[in-house]
Amino acid sequence: MLEKLPHAVGEALSGLRAGAEKAAFHTIAAEAPATLRVTSEAFADTTSIPARYTADGEGLSPPLGIAGVPDEAASLVLLVEDPDAPSPRPFVHLIAWNLRPEDRSFPEGAFASQAGEGARHDLGRNSFQKNGWLPPDPPTGHGPHHYLFQVFALARPADLPASPGRGALLDALQGNVIAKGLLTGTYERA
Repeated sequence: MLEKLPHAVGEALSGLRAGAEKAAFHTIAAEAPATLRVTSEAFADTTSIPARYTADGEGLSPPLGIAGVPDEAASLVLLVEDPDAPSPRPFVHLIAWNLRPEDRSFPEGAFASQAGEGARHDLGRNSFQKNGWLPPDPPTGHGPHHYLFQVFALARPADLPASPGRGALLDALQGNVIAKGLLTGTYERA
């Protein structure tokens, strides 16, 4: 969708970014220990996300692994945000909640908009107001974007309505995060 934005518009907006300091990892859960290890077979931390997982490819959610989950964790939450979006807050690419603490790996495509029968998680609304994975789609000429794959281990299950947005999720995380982890992927359109 944003690939059709003229390069000059992306370049003009290049100085406008929400800022990493507004991401949940650095705000709501700032005091929680960063003891979870979030990894992907598709890309290493702070490296480029392959096009397969973006709007320029198949748009699948990338495979993820989570290690170091505390025994006392009641559930996990995955929130993917883009703090480089030209908006007042980070752009939400995924909200997945009620992840079981024993589920430590998720294959590519696990967070599609339609969770199949027997899905072990619930999906919230991304910034396009749809449930599921919103693939990276930065404006051409805007520069590199960082995609923060933030995982939170919760002391008690999140009490959320069906299809929650970012605000409801952040409220549910308040005072409930016992551990967190972060994997950062990048993507840029020249």
